[in-house]
Amino acid sequence: RKLVLIGFMGAGKSTAARSAAEALGTRAFDVDRVVEERLGKPVADVFAQDGEAAFRSAEEQTTLELLDDSAVQVLALGGGATASQLVRQALGRHVVVWLDIGLDTAWDRVAGSGRPLARDRDSFQRLYEQRQTSYEALADVTVSGERLESMPEVLDAIQGLPQGARMLWAATASSDYPAYVGPGLITQQRFWPATVDGRRFVVTDGRVAGLYGEAIQPQDGRVVIMPGEQSKTVAHADIVWTELARAGMTRQDVVVALGGGVVGDLAGFCAATYQRGVRYVQVPTTLVAQVDSAYGGKTGVDLAQAKNYVGAYHQPAAVLSDPGVLQTLPEAERASGYAEVLKTALIAGGPLWEQIAAGADPLSVEVIVACARTKLRVVERDERDAGLRQVLNLGHTVGHAIETVTGYARYRHGEAVGLGLLVALRLSELEDLRQQVADLLAAHGLPTRLEGADPDAVVMATARDKKRVGEGPVPFVLLEAPGRPRVGCEVPPRALIEAVREVAAS
Repeated sequence: RKLVLIGFMGAGKSTAARSAAEALGTRAFDVDRVVEERLGKPVADVFAQDGEAAFRSAEEQTTLELLDDSAVQVLALGGGATASQLVRQALGRHVVVWLDIGLDTAWDRVAGSGRPLARDRDSFQRLYEQRQTSYEALADVTVSGERLESMPEVLDAIQGLPQGARMLWAATASSDYPAYVGPGLITQQRFWPATVDGRRFVVTDGRVAGLYGEAIQPQDGRVVIMPGEQSKTVAHADIVWTELARAGMTRQDVVVALGGGVVGDLAGFCAATYQRGVRYVQVPTTLVAQVDSAYGGKTGVDLAQAKNYVGAYHQPAAVLSDPGVLQTLPEAERASGYAEVLKTALIAGGPLWEQIAAGADPLSVEVIVACARTKLRVVERDERDAGLRQVLNLGHTVGHAIETVTGYARYRHGEAVGLGLLVALRLSELEDLRQQVADLLAAHGLPTRLEGADPDAVVMATARDKKRVGEGPVPFVLLEAPGRPRVGCEVPPRALIEAVREVAAS
């Protein structure tokens, strides 16, 4: 299987191919350069003199020949090569690496370069949006266009990658790591990243331990907590620390967080603080965790006063998401996870929102990968909530307040977030979208009415949200439209009270 680099103009395919080829001790081939050699002129001249159709024909033929050439191990495709059905079919036999780059970055890199398709910003954007769907569908591995120098590490991380599994290279300011998604990843293939060595100490809950406790092998220790948000406390962290110490865990070993969001947050927090920081691997077993909480390095525990009030940013060494384990989730837990899928789709907009609005299966590999990719794109640009990352809190300010007021017992996290989304959309003055979201929540068995909590107490609890700075009001995340979130929005107290009371009375 060859390593094939795809991506939009300016993504850095040629640079990444050279880096990968050097690591493999081979030569990188570039389709555009080979086409130029065969036609005897630059690509821009081919477009100008012979037309785009002539170039596409030569590009397709050259690409297919190189993909069939046993001497070629690393190949960089042109940005539009994946438009060919024959090329897409041929790529199914190889490892396809998509260099994911933002629109603005791509334009900054190629504007004024003389490229035939990079002369007009509007047409450039339309072409970018058209090609994204193709890249997403073809990619076995996704790497940020800002991480071209990381190809040797990426190659190490895809060693033994099972057929049909996907890998997202998570890029952050503090550290990068691989995130894998694939059916049967832990339950059948028993996959473990080649990049993560050391003894494995599993932290899980009683229910998950009974179902998948033996899926991680070998194990050198196991700590089992009670299921539920009530276990995400400093007292339970003390239990985990103590058991790890008793088992003899050292700084060279690794914590394995096997479970949902509670286990992931708690085990990650214990890993961040045990012996001043050890590595951990997230193995999420709930939909909430697979689409959201397992990525991004936020770890922590709750206080009675507010959710996630004690914690640390500590990126995992890897994430292993096996959608197959979601089949054993109770229906209420699947529904709870759907709220995070819906939130992510509202933030992303575009194809992901269209799919979710049309009823796409939230348990599918495609949806899980798209949600994870959306979050990782945000975290890459803002690891520590300085600004952009706050978009991920859409619906969470009120959602967390509902959880706090009800003692983390009445509502599951996703149920509270769903109600928070309805409040946020009311405050955004998007009535049609709010009704659409309410219908989607109801269709998936999620509540659309706040019960068992005093609306005014919920409003008061939002003032303790951890995003609040100084004496000012807590900033809200609102929407202009799907795909157009706004952070740092100041909401008048009267409007917030009315919005929460409306959810309680609906």
